[in-house]
Amino acid sequence: MMNNKTIYQVDAFAEEVFKGNPAGVMILDELPSEAWMQHMAMEMNLSETAFVAPNGSGYDIRYFTPTVEIPLCGHATLASAHMMYQLGMKASDEVIHFKAKGGDLTITKSGDYVVMTFPQYRLSKAETPKHFSTLVGFEPVGFYKSDDNWVVAVAAQREAIEKCNPNFEALRTNGLGHLMVTSEGKSEDVDFVVRCFVPQAGINEDPVTGSAHCALTPLWANRLGKTQMISHQISKRGGVLQVALKDYNVEIKGKAVTVFEAKLSI
Repeated sequence: MMNNKTIYQVDAFAEEVFKGNPAGVMILDELPSEAWMQHMAMEMNLSETAFVAPNGSGYDIRYFTPTVEIPLCGHATLASAHMMYQLGMKASDEVIHFKAKGGDLTITKSGDYVVMTFPQYRLSKAETPKHFSTLVGFEPVGFYKSDDNWVVAVAAQREAIEKCNPNFEALRTNGLGHLMVTSEGKSEDVDFVVRCFVPQAGINEDPVTGSAHCALTPLWANRLGKTQMISHQISKRGGVLQVALKDYNVEIKGKAVTVFEAKLSI
């Protein structure tokens, strides 16, 4: 039986409510069974719900979509750290160490920002699938595969990213169920834009995807010759991320807003 039955909903990579990407957060004395966490994530019906529990040297963190567990999630990590700082579990000058299936994560606070150190994903060039433009809506000028099963398509123009309207079931059945599409931002305040489609994990379009920037940051650092950049995820809700290459890692900065807390009756 769980002692802590509070669940929080947090809008991550946002400065105001109803923007960014909503995540569920539960901070527990110990992690429940995988089946229970999966049921809870399905009940929340958000792109991810995070479950956090102490492990001695830091905290274990697990992430579940409504249908599957995933190894790494940026916005749910941001939401979890935001709650720990807000609840006073960690002082603003203290470091949080999360152990996720996708890697060891270091979190700090800088003013209103949560700063996350994530692993860098390797990229390899790949051949564009034959029917890509039919399925997604544009012909890429670059196509890559990365760690964590992402495929990355680069468009020549931002308008292609804004207008693309994929057939999600066809993406899933054609090996494109974990897809990010991106282009140069071509504005003073945005270096690159991105949208993320993840029907393979039960998410047609993810509003803001921190973990995608483990691949996008080295990709655009190489293309633009910059190590610090601003990314705008141009989903319906939208979100802005400050990203930087740091040795073999990626630093991701964002803000978050608590929307509500609730008590479980189970």
